[in-house]
Amino acid sequence: MSALDDVLAANERFASRFTAGDVPAPPSSHLAVLTCMDARILPLGVFGLELGDAHVLRNAGGRVTDDVLRSLLVSTHVLGVRAIAVVHHTLCGMRGTTNEELREKITAATGRSPGDLEFHAVTDPDAALRGDVATLIDSGLLPLGTDVRGYEYDVQTGRLRQVV
Repeated sequence: MSALDDVLAANERFASRFTAGDVPAPPSSHLAVLTCMDARILPLGVFGLELGDAHVLRNAGGRVTDDVLRSLLVSTHVLGVRAIAVVHHTLCGMRGTTNEELREKITAATGRSPGDLEFHAVTDPDAALRGDVATLIDSGLLPLGTDVRGYEYDVQTGRLRQVV
C-alpha cells in the first residue's frame, strides 16, 4: 500500500465525521498566511486558528511568487482578507543553497535541466523575509490599509519572531 492509498483511507475516516460543509469561503479572521510547505509547520495551530479562519498558502520557503501574489489578490479583493502574515522558518531546506545548486541537483537526478526556473533560494533569511513583505506592499495591488507583516517561525520552540 502506498502513501497515497493511506491518504485515501484516511480521507474516508475524515469524511465520515465531517461537519463543516457550511463554513463560508471568506476567512472569518480576514487573514491570509503564507508559509513554507515544511511538514513541521501547522499554520492553524501556530496562529491559534480554526477551520474557516484564514487562507493558508504554502510553497517551498514560504516565498512570494507570482502565483502567491495572484492568490493573495483574490483573497484581498474578492474574499475580504485585510491582513497577511508571511512566515519563513528556522532550519528551512531553502536556506544554505542556491538556485544554481538546485538546478544542478535536478539535472543530475533527471538528465533534464529545469532551465531558468526560479527556486527562490534563501541566502540571508531576514533579508529574504523583508524582501517578500516589500514585494507585496510595493506591488501597489493590495487594498489600501492591508496589514502585511513578516515572521520567522522557530521549528524547535514553536515561537514566532516578528521580523518586519
